Amino acid sequence: MVYLCYLLEMGKKRVMLPASEVDITTVKYTTQRIQAPYLTGFWLKLFVMLAETPIIGSMIMIFLKKMNRGAENTVIPEAPMFVPEFPPQESEPDVVCLEEDGKPEERVELALQCLPDNNAGSIWITDPAAPFRYWKIRDYAYAYRSKLTAPSQATENFISAIEESNNQNPLAPLLISYDPDEVRRQAAASTQRFEEGSELSILDGIFIAVKDDIDCYPYPSKGGRTWFHEIHEVKKDAVCISRLRNCGAVLVGKTNMHELGLGITGNNTNFGTTRNPHAPDRYTGGSSSGSAAIVSSGLCSAALGTDGGGSVRIPSSLCGVVGLKTTYGRTDMKGLIFHYGTVAIVGPITATVEDAILMASLVYQI
Repeated sequence: MVYLCYLLEMGKKRVMLPASEVDITTVKYTTQRIQAPYLTGFWLKLFVMLAETPIIGSMIMIFLKKMNRGAENTVIPEAPMFVPEFPPQESEPDVVCLEEDGKPEERVELALQCLPDNNAGSIWITDPAAPFRYWKIRDYAYAYRSKLTAPSQATENFISAIEESNNQNPLAPLLISYDPDEVRRQAAASTQRFEEGSELSILDGIFIAVKDDIDCYPYPSKGGRTWFHEIHEVKKDAVCISRLRNCGAVLVGKTNMHELGLGITGNNTNFGTTRNPHAPDRYTGGSSSGSAAIVSSGLCSAALGTDGGGSVRIPSSLCGVVGLKTTYGRTDMKGLIFHYGTVAIVGPITATVEDAILMASLVYQI
């Protein structure tokens, strides 16, 4: 009888008006009080047993779907949209709009012009015993252009710090795919550009780490697992990585992450769990754990993460750095392990809001 009633109910179609014909001013949104049922103990066990019983279980599921209005037969005239629609932005006073198809180095230059003056020369400290501080992208750019240091020299310090981190006990790796010689190669190319006066952008020679679910050739993309790279071959860079390379960034390797991004702690039993630099006995948050930690430790001014439900924002907040997630659809997801979702984006993790602006000008296309 329940099944018959369900079929009769399914025969009734609710036809919605085309969106163009709807007068929004007449639409009244009314909230409904919903009291969700709950089961515990003996009654929960009994329900599970009945739900898994042939025929009886099917009838129970049909009844529950009907009661919860989960099986309404609704006709929607418009075709489904799988990505948001972004209308053209209206110009605003003192707001610079970047061209969607602009070159990466041109976009980051426009973003740079929007920042206040940076007096890096007055704060640059060469004393190794000086207290810890976060060096911004523009601080490194000043040091490179003023010949205070060079990307190759900074790279050797970076490699030493990573090796020291990798020898910690218990194991708490920041990078799980990392080749010192590849980092040296990129840094040498950047150093040569500075010597020739042909640097590509403000990001030339800047260390940037990449979350392990973003393709960054020649490193594998494992998604925090030990086998995923066997079914996901990396043949070229993701779009966001290609933009960074065009600006001369030094991509230092793939950061640790919560396995497959399915968690908010950063715990990873395959490679070891990244520790919070400010409190090594605590989690970094996840799933972009390594990206947040490597920025928080001061080794990189910026890193890339991915965020669908907080995977950039959570570790950034727990590690005391800046994380940014925009609306889905504003980043090109080509070259990511999980490029087929409807909420995830690529997002920057940086030491400062200023650096987040510079990174966002590259990563976000709209």
